[in-house]
Amino acid sequence: MLKEGDKAPDVKLELPDGSSTSIAEQAGKIVVLYFYPKDDTPGCTTEAQSFTALADEFAAAGTTIIGVSKDNAARHRKFIDKYGLKVALASDNDGGVCEAYGTWIEKSLYGRQYMGIDRATFLIGKDGRIAKIWRKVKVKGHAEAVLAAAKAL
Repeated sequence: MLKEGDKAPDVKLELPDGSSTSIAEQAGKIVVLYFYPKDDTPGCTTEAQSFTALADEFAAAGTTIIGVSKDNAARHRKFIDKYGLKVALASDNDGGVCEAYGTWIEKSLYGRQYMGIDRATFLIGKDGRIAKIWRKVKVKGHAEAVLAAAKAL
């Protein structure tokens, strides 16, 4: 399990336009890497919209925002277009990114056990180390808390 102060795993992030980036390519920048279960669901939409509403403030703080789910590029493009999102979304098709960050977990809904993405956020400093981790994220007020932590770096 990753903890604050650890070096952020260098994972490849597949973007909806067919390009990719990695954590190593973001060196020297502050990165918000947030994991969410599924595009176009209520909590995930609210979270993406909250980060989008603060996108200019994150940019002014020198911070890049990247959301990660297992949705494919086409679904991400549709989600971005539908809500006018201003955050990058990455597809974790093979689950490697979720595994590296420990966000692929066993969940329970109405007594049924299943595997899914834990809503979690990692704030990665310019040095490539994890400055702050939020697990079991509650969406309301989360983007604001992340922005305050990013500004404090």
